[in-house]
Amino acid sequence: MDTNKYYEFAKEMYSKVGVNTDTALDSLGKIKISIHCWQGDDVAGFLNKSDQLTGGIQVTGNYPGAAKTADQLRADISKALSLIPGNHKLNLHSIYADTTENIDLDLMEPKHFESWLNFAKEKNLGLDFNPTFFSHPKASDGFTLSSANKDIRAFWIEHGKRSRKIAEHFGRELGQTAINNIWIPDGFKDKPVDRLSPRERLCNSLGEILKEKYENMEDALESKLFGIGAESYTVGSHEFYAGYAVKNNTYLCLDSGHFHPTEMVSDKLSAVSLFVKGILLHVSRPVRWDSDHVVILDDELQEIANELIYNNLLTKTAIGLDFFDASINRVAAWVVGVRSTLKALLKAMLMPHTSLRKAEQEGDYTTRLALAEEMKTYPFGIVWDYYCHINNIPKDWLAEVKDYECRVLSKRR
Repeated sequence: MDTNKYYEFAKEMYSKVGVNTDTALDSLGKIKISIHCWQGDDVAGFLNKSDQLTGGIQVTGNYPGAAKTADQLRADISKALSLIPGNHKLNLHSIYADTTENIDLDLMEPKHFESWLNFAKEKNLGLDFNPTFFSHPKASDGFTLSSANKDIRAFWIEHGKRSRKIAEHFGRELGQTAINNIWIPDGFKDKPVDRLSPRERLCNSLGEILKEKYENMEDALESKLFGIGAESYTVGSHEFYAGYAVKNNTYLCLDSGHFHPTEMVSDKLSAVSLFVKGILLHVSRPVRWDSDHVVILDDELQEIANELIYNNLLTKTAIGLDFFDASINRVAAWVVGVRSTLKALLKAMLMPHTSLRKAEQEGDYTTRLALAEEMKTYPFGIVWDYYCHINNIPKDWLAEVKDYECRVLSKRR
């Protein structure tokens, strides 16, 4: 039986519970995942390259083949895109400027990312952006936008302003809204006496950065629970940014690795959706801490997808990935992460929402539980295979990655 016949079988099976698989696949095809460039080179970047990754971030492993140039990174991204169904976006950090000019972060301009813009046009991608507040001498004491040093704050404020202009340029040129996401590592290793003053300074710095209004980009603010070297206090906490986002009409970024191990981002989505302009979702996989493992189709990822689909939150949620693993093939890491995220969304779309909601509203929790459990053994995999088939994605994608590793990655030094 070929792929089309398998699909017709699954389609009929789902239709008996009120699910239209064609409609689900059409909806999935409209979702753009923002694929993070920094998985390809272990968050090193190409601008004023630092020998050490700082800011409470750590990449482990030494698998061969990391990209050393922007051209190599784009080649790796192209290979990954060829193995991922759908049309997506690319997420850049400012340290990935592709220029021969000797510039610092406070002097960046859209022209320093022109090669990335051309790449996006060629691949029909949208672009998102992030200012980089780490791996820099002016962040050596762990403080940037909340620094007590006025000159340090001024440097990072200017960087933040320029990053927004670059994002605006991307959005205007590509006709797709670019999201500019601000995350800072600021915090203390041990308990501070004064928790308020750094947050007051951060609030004022953000006010300066976000003063100018743009039409082709959206601002997002990303919290974190802690980082290496900032275990006791993080200035940009969830509560701080949630309040700031509501008051100042920005997107709120929820990273699935940036909370306590028992906290679930899936449960936060509907809550914050009632109050914020929009949600930026960073899909990661924490293992005991914010360890940024490659995203897999686990229970929490599925719950996140369920919340987005069941509650129609895709209209105000942008989905991006944020992980970095140097212990495995980096191209494979991208492919696994994006495909897992898409699978979770498709699986949620293939649930009989109307029947489940009706049972819940009627207090028939027996039917709600039983039906949800029965759906776990429905032929979701057949529908996914068909989606890849109609998008001309090779079934044995791992063989393609292995071949690319042999031909290209293994030759890098």
